[in-house]
Amino acid sequence: MSIRGIISSVTAVLAAGALALGLQAATGSSVSAAPQSPAEQAAFVVSQSQFEQMFPNRNPFYTYSGLVNALSAYPAFANTGDDTMKKREAAAFLANVNHETGGLVHIVEQNTDNYPHYCDRGQPFGCPAGQAAYYGRGPIQLSWNYNYKAAGDALGLNLLNDPFLVQNDAAVAWKTGLWFWNTQTGAGTMTPHDAMVNNRGFGETIRSINGSIECNGGNPGQVQSRIDAYQRFVSTLGTSPGENLSC
Repeated sequence: MSIRGIISSVTAVLAAGALALGLQAATGSSVSAAPQSPAEQAAFVVSQSQFEQMFPNRNPFYTYSGLVNALSAYPAFANTGDDTMKKREAAAFLANVNHETGGLVHIVEQNTDNYPHYCDRGQPFGCPAGQAAYYGRGPIQLSWNYNYKAAGDALGLNLLNDPFLVQNDAAVAWKTGLWFWNTQTGAGTMTPHDAMVNNRGFGETIRSINGSIECNGGNPGQVQSRIDAYQRFVSTLGTSPGENLSC
């Protein structure tokens, strides 16, 4: 994921593939996020009941309170423009998350054979948590040692040395997803956040996440799966999807 920092065309393809390919249900217990006040929850354009409607089979790890707790890291997310824009961005993020995690069921990447590949020894900081410690985790499947380093630095967390925080703490997991969404262009030319608030359309968020692996005819079925989820979610939020849904 990552979805989801890309330092070469080869690593871009591999990292994007980790976002789109096999995921694994987590077996560990989560660390609960601090309870949010009714006012804090009301500030988010997605209510808890709407969230639960969107993800009826979600893993208990992915708590609504964890998501709301994570919003403080990127206050512009789903909080820019008018209500329609806010709802579209929230729906776009959650639709891509839905696709990456099988409906918020999976927390870590399924294909364990990939795990050792995500250590780029060319980075000066190396892989202090181990060769196979930087596999995809969280709602947008953060992967690669340099992405853990960058996300951790941005969030004030030592994810390079303790990447397991992403699969053990719901708020940290959500924050890494929001880090990518709000700050990384991935395989595209703009961040997913910028795509939505500048009315470039949902399709541009797909391009940022998986680029040519899915876009430009790469995998139209996967693109349509994301679009279908987005259309469901904007309907749940009582708004319209806008234009440029595909990539």
